[in-house]
Amino acid sequence: MLRAAAGEREAVAVFGTDYPTPDGTAVRDYVHVEDLARAHELALAGAVPGGHRVYNLGNGTGFSVRQVIRAAREVTGREIRAVEAPGRAGDPAVLVASSRKIRDELGWAPERPGLEAIVSDAWGWLRAHPNGYGAP
Repeated sequence: MLRAAAGEREAVAVFGTDYPTPDGTAVRDYVHVEDLARAHELALAGAVPGGHRVYNLGNGTGFSVRQVIRAAREVTGREIRAVEAPGRAGDPAVLVASSRKIRDELGWAPERPGLEAIVSDAWGWLRAHPNGYGAP
C-alpha cells in the first residue's frame, strides 16, 4: 500500500468486498514494528535453556482493508488507487490474534496500537529508506 503511495505500484488490490464485516472487506490484526521488537526482546530475556514458548502477537482488534487504505491516504496525503478483486478462496473474513499468553507471562502489550501510528511510522521509514536497508 505504501509502495503505491510512493508511486512504485499502480494500485492496491482489495481481495473481496462482500465479507460479513462492517465495510465488506477482510479484517486483519496489525502490530507496530516497535511493539513486535519489544515482544521479541522480552521473549529472549525470558528464555530458559531447554524451554520453548510460542506467543501470538497482535492488538487483539483488527482493521479492515478499507480502513488501512483510508489511513494510508490520510498519513501520506496521497491518493492510493484501490482495485477491487474477487476474494481469495479460504480467506477468513476476520483474522485477529490473541496476545493474552505473552501479556500474562511477560507483561507485553502493544504501546502503539493505533493504525495511524503504525502507518505513519512505516511511511517515515519507507521515505528514509526507499531501497531498503543497505541499498544505495
